[in-house]
Amino acid sequence: MSRGTESLVFQGRVPASQYAAMRAPFQEGDFPGPVKFGYLNVGRVEAGPTELVGRTVFSLYPHQTRFLVPAGALTPVPDEVPPGRAVLAGTVETALNALWDAPPRIGDRIAVVGAGMVGCCVAALLARFPGVRVQLIDVDLARVTVAAALGVAFAHPAQAADGCDLVFHASATQAGLQRSLELLAPEGTVVDLSWYGDRPVTLPLGEFFHSRRLSLRSSQVGAVPPELRGRHTTAARLSLALDLLKDPVFDVLITGESDFDELPQVMAEIATGGLPGLCHRIRYGPA
Repeated sequence: MSRGTESLVFQGRVPASQYAAMRAPFQEGDFPGPVKFGYLNVGRVEAGPTELVGRTVFSLYPHQTRFLVPAGALTPVPDEVPPGRAVLAGTVETALNALWDAPPRIGDRIAVVGAGMVGCCVAALLARFPGVRVQLIDVDLARVTVAAALGVAFAHPAQAADGCDLVFHASATQAGLQRSLELLAPEGTVVDLSWYGDRPVTLPLGEFFHSRRLSLRSSQVGAVPPELRGRHTTAARLSLALDLLKDPVFDVLITGESDFDELPQVMAEIATGGLPGLCHRIRYGPA
C-alpha cells in the first residue's frame, strides 16, 4: 500500500483540479469516490503469452484478487527479487526519479526529511553514492534502526545537521518542508516528493529563502525528467527499480501484512494513523 496517496484518496482529499491527473491505471469509479484505487501490485500470470505464463510480475493495478490486464502493462520481476520485496518497485521508482531530478554530486551534504516509504527508499539509494554525507530525518525516533539498516545517519529534526547542498523532502507536512528549507546552505535545493492533497502549505519565504538564493522544486514519478527522456522510458525506469531491489536491504521497509478481506479496516486504521509502520502489504491469496 502507498500510505500517503492511498490515505488521501480514502479520505476524499483529492483536489478537484487533480481528478484527471490522480487517476490510477485501471481505476474504476471517479473521485472523490467511491473508487477502486491502488497501484502497487505483484502477482503471478495464470494465462496469457507463453513467455509470461507462470512469471512473477509487477503491475500498476487497484487492489483486486485476480484481474485481466494487457501484457504490455506487466513488468517481469527478476528471479533474484522475492515477490514480497517487489511490491516496493513503484516506491523505489519514485526515489530513482527524484535522484534523476536532482542528481547528487560527490561530496554533497544531503538530508532526507521524512522516513516513510519514499524517504527511506531515497536514503537507501543515496547510501550507495561515494563521498556524500546522508542523514535521514524524522520525528519518530524509532526510525533510527531503519536508518542504520539502510546505512545512513539518523537525526530528529531539531538535531539535524544543517549546511545541506540538497534536501529531499518526503514527510508530507508543512513543518517538514519548512525544516527542509532551514537545513539548506546558500544556493541549496529542496526537492519535494510529498503530495499534500487538498491541504494548504504555508512557508516563511520572507526569511532566508531569497537571501540565501534557495531553490524549491517538485519531483513527481508521472514523468521522466525532460533531459533524460531521450534515453529512458518509464518502462525502462521501472525495470531499473526492480533491478535495484535485488539488494536485501530493502526488506527492512516491510513492516506489516494483512489479508485482502481485512483491507477496509486496515485502510481506515492507516488513514487515521492507528496502524503505523512503513510498507504494509495486502495478501490476495493463501500465504
